[in-house]
Amino acid sequence: MQLLSRLLLSFGLLAASLGAADPAVRVTKDVAYLAPDRAEKLDVYQPANPLPAGTLAPALVWIHGGGWMGGTKNEPRAQSIAADLVKAGYVVISVEYRLGAGAWPLNLFDCKNAVRFLRANAATYGVDPARLAVAGGSAGGHLALMVGLTTGVAGLEPEGTATPYPGVSSAVRAAINMYGITNLVSRGKAAAGGAGPETIVLSGSTQKVFGASAPSDPVLRLASPVTYVAKTSVPLLTLHGRVDTTVSSTQAEELARVAKDRGASHELVLLEKAGHTFDLRSWNKRPLEQDLRPVVLEFLAKHLL
Repeated sequence: MQLLSRLLLSFGLLAASLGAADPAVRVTKDVAYLAPDRAEKLDVYQPANPLPAGTLAPALVWIHGGGWMGGTKNEPRAQSIAADLVKAGYVVISVEYRLGAGAWPLNLFDCKNAVRFLRANAATYGVDPARLAVAGGSAGGHLALMVGLTTGVAGLEPEGTATPYPGVSSAVRAAINMYGITNLVSRGKAAAGGAGPETIVLSGSTQKVFGASAPSDPVLRLASPVTYVAKTSVPLLTLHGRVDTTVSSTQAEELARVAKDRGASHELVLLEKAGHTFDLRSWNKRPLEQDLRPVVLEFLAKHLL
């Protein structure tokens, strides 16, 4: 696997050197994937050159951040990560989803519908429907974990008019969480320097999106990824910065602790010098202390290839 990751990374580095207009990546913008009355769309990132006949690509759904209240599928982070993965042989879709007050659980349903879209249209995009993963950053990391951990959970699967893909599975084989919230109940205000939560308080966006008035509100437990971690869960990878003052790294450590206690597969990478909203190569317009492309490619290769 290490040799495979090195080969994939070398290919990605070569392609990246060609510049932003690199023809190795083809992007199809603003594809409709929800009901006709929904404005949200998705972008499809594919290798520009067709794969050999009879070959199907593994694929990943990327979910943007923005505190469940804002954000866009066109974020630079999404474009950077999608390009890195496409150059390593993956198809990536970057999705919009319901934002704002009262968005829960429709925001989760939208993300699961994106997985279903990819599976239902696998032949169109040259994707292997059996090799799908999900990833996201910040609020998108939270939703990516929920997609990966709640397959088949009653009340958390889009049904009836909530899905254009009845009978299509929303299951994935792996989930990647980049500095996302793992427990809405225990999340507090991050201390200076990202040392940890100061007090357990609900952010305004959490109250609005989930309709919660206090940390004890049952909806917060039901909407927290740690609630669903089990020995049978799909493999998880968490990437988090120690100096993150938006989502404390204690959230990542809590998920790691819960996964270990319950026998679930979870890999945790903590970057000592990084804060919030990094991609696989940089944070705050500076190179990361560790290039995360080999980590992510190794993880995906292990569980998708």
